[in-house]
Amino acid sequence: TVVIMIVCIWAYFWQMTLGVGGFTQAIYALGLIPGVLTGHAALPESLDLIAPPWTLVTSIFLHGSFLYLCGNVLYLWVFATKVEAALGHGRFVAFFLFCAACAALVQTVVSPHSLVPMVGVGGAVSGVLGAYLLLHARTRMLVTLSLGTTLAPLRIAAGRLLALWFVVQIVSSFLSDPAVPGVAWYAHIGGFVVGTILTPFLKRPSVPLLQ
Repeated sequence: TVVIMIVCIWAYFWQMTLGVGGFTQAIYALGLIPGVLTGHAALPESLDLIAPPWTLVTSIFLHGSFLYLCGNVLYLWVFATKVEAALGHGRFVAFFLFCAACAALVQTVVSPHSLVPMVGVGGAVSGVLGAYLLLHARTRMLVTLSLGTTLAPLRIAAGRLLALWFVVQIVSSFLSDPAVPGVAWYAHIGGFVVGTILTPFLKRPSVPLLQ
């Protein structure tokens, strides 16, 4: 988890060194573009640096904004460390990459002609959240609610919190156009579902579910 966080942070600051134009070019060259992956479109020669299937990997570690990067790193720090402990290092890496790839493919199936590049570790993080739901549903988590100008702390079971998160993703997917730049809601849904399916098979035998 720590290595993944470091790679994501390093990759973003590398993007920043490229300047505004280079930042955008890196996203198009190394991000996953559904239309390019499905063969309905092609990148110009200057951006055609790697074969489209490899963008299933390279797109994971790029981010479009600093806030998006911070959000994903925070989610990794809070949730991924416990999931990694339950799966073991090697299985966690395989789980992480597979969830990310499946998340991207779900978004691609929904919008196969889209020319909007997908970047970020959000799909993989969604898989981690699905795993955490099965592993630590009863764990009480401290969250902060914004009530106007007041912040109210609240303790809630992780299962309820993550179930609410998943509902938000579904509702948001119906309200958005996958061909328009924004959050890849379907990727989040796909990653979460794949994470919940894989966890019972990949966790250590001694680790119980629904703690």
